[in-house]
Amino acid sequence: MAANDTNDPGQRDRAEGGGRAAGEQPEGPMHANSIAVRDAGRDAGLDITVVTYPDGTRTAADAATAIGCDVAQIVKSLIFLVDGELTLALVSGANQLDEKKLAAAAGGAKTGRANADQVREATGFPIGGVPPFGHRRRLPVFIDPDLLAFDEVWAAAGTPHTVFCVAPQALVAATKGTVVALRKG
Repeated sequence: MAANDTNDPGQRDRAEGGGRAAGEQPEGPMHANSIAVRDAGRDAGLDITVVTYPDGTRTAADAATAIGCDVAQIVKSLIFLVDGELTLALVSGANQLDEKKLAAAAGGAKTGRANADQVREATGFPIGGVPPFGHRRRLPVFIDPDLLAFDEVWAAAGTPHTVFCVAPQALVAATKGTVVALRKG
């Protein structure tokens, strides 16, 4: 379901900077990671609002429950090694990543999941809070086209408790990512 087809007018208001969902904390003192994400968004031409959920948004299911959106609207930022090179896959929360498709998209043959230390070193963020941009070093980015079916999607904002809303096409532009089939199956 596209975000503007929702029966929850509060969800649309939240995406436009309006009302708050249950458990949602107003933007106030932010974690340094979330400030870095907000600033990186601005540098990429996005005006994002970081929203905090004290109960956490570590998994796609947790985030969707907290936000009150479809799990498919959650952007999973997955860091993999493709032939030894760190690569970022932005995948719909409803989908599993097909590692062979990611390898092919990146022009490689072999993939493996990066460990927590590799993720933090490359991005500056912990697993569960990796945003789609604002990383310590530039990574190749590949984007699940299923995310483009929505008017808005939600991505991590630097911690396992913070997220932001963005239009999928704006996310593609901000990340300079390549849209390519990544879904398993």
